[in-house]
Amino acid sequence: MGESAKNRLLAWNIELQAAHRRLREALRLAREALEAGDTVSARADLLLYCKGFCAALDGHHVREDVGLFPELAERHPSLRPTIAKLRQDHEMIATLLGRLDRAMASDATPGELSTHLDGLSAIMESHFRYEERQLLGVLSTLDLDADPHDLLGPL
Repeated sequence: MGESAKNRLLAWNIELQAAHRRLREALRLAREALEAGDTVSARADLLLYCKGFCAALDGHHVREDVGLFPELAERHPSLRPTIAKLRQDHEMIATLLGRLDRAMASDATPGELSTHLDGLSAIMESHFRYEERQLLGVLSTLDLDADPHDLLGPL
């Protein structure tokens, strides 16, 4: 089976849920690195996992904004208000990611970093649940010949 035919057979709802699972796992690893303590090694691990998590989450949302959402808005105009709300969430999450990045660069304490991760975790979970409630049904029927990484990010 050619790559194009394989991509057409993808269940986009399953792809979205898988991307969300991988982002939750990246956040879990960042939290574990934070809980490992404030040693130089633990701080290096934290920076690595947090940078990876931040890049993955931001990349996922950018790809949705420029890839998936325009396709959905064109094919399902009734979803445009939902997509607008999801994009607002993306902007809020990007702001929180920026704050976490600045906190890491300023040698914030583990407690301060934990507060940043807690805030990100709360909005991320709320966003993911809303997105899945609103989009999974439509995504399960989406016939789209595209690479999942182009629409959901390189997760």
